Amino acid sequence: METRDLTKRFGATLAVDRLSFRIGRGEIYGLLGANGAGKTTTIAMLLNLITPTSGSLSVLGHSYPAGRQAILSRVNFSSTYVSVPLRLTVWENLRVFAALYSVKNPRERILELLERFEIPDTLHKPVGDLSSGQKTRVYLAKALLNRPEVLFLDEPTASLDPDMADKTRQVIRDIRRDYGTAVLITSHNMAEMESLCDRILFIERGRRLTEGTPREILAQYGRDTLEEVFIHVARNGAADAGTASGVDRGGTP
Repeated sequence: METRDLTKRFGATLAVDRLSFRIGRGEIYGLLGANGAGKTTTIAMLLNLITPTSGSLSVLGHSYPAGRQAILSRVNFSSTYVSVPLRLTVWENLRVFAALYSVKNPRERILELLERFEIPDTLHKPVGDLSSGQKTRVYLAKALLNRPEVLFLDEPTASLDPDMADKTRQVIRDIRRDYGTAVLITSHNMAEMESLCDRILFIERGRRLTEGTPREILAQYGRDTLEEVFIHVARNGAADAGTASGVDRGGTP
C-alpha cells in the first residue's frame, strides 16, 4: 500500500499532515507516535472509514472509492478498542464475518483460529461474558478469517498476558511467511515493535518524523532501545526531529 501527501482535517484540527509512506508485500510496518499523533486516523483512511481531505492512497493497486470492494474483501483489521455485538456468541459473530468475507468452510476456519489463539472453549459463549484478553483474541481471529493480504493491527496485544502476546507475535510472523501478508501495526509496546517490525515510521501531530529499520532509528537517535527513542520523540517532537544524525525530514520514501 502507498500514501502520498495524505492529509485529514477535522475543522480547524489538522490530524494528518501530508503523510507519505509505502509498504511492500510481506512487510511488517510499524506506525508509532504518542496519543493523538494521527495513527488511528491514518488507519481509518486506509480502511475508507473516513475520507482524506487531500492526498492519495492505494491499497493492493486500487484506490477509493472505485476500488473499495476489491480492497476491503482482501484486507482485515483488529483493534483492542473496537467491539462486536456482545450478546451474540463467539460463533455467531465470527460466522457473520465469515459470510461477509465469503470464507470457504467457515466452521473449520473458525475452529482452526480459535484453537490457534487457545480459546476453543469460548465458541458458544456470548462475547460480553469473555475477559478482555479473550475478547482481544476473538478480534484477532476475526481479522484472520479471510487470510488477508493486508492486515491492520491497532495495539493487538494490549490486553494480552505476556505468554499470549508472544504467541500472537509469532502468529503475525507466520502469516507474513505463509501468505506474504503485509501488516501495518501500531503499539505502545516498544520492545514488541523493535522485535517484530521490518521498518517503523514515527509520526508527530500527523507529520512524518523519521522512518527506517529499528536498528537505523536507534542509530539515528543514538539510543539503545526504541522505548528511549519514543520518549525522546514524545517530549521533543518535531522541534528536535532534525538534530539526530540522519533523521528523515519527510517526503516520499
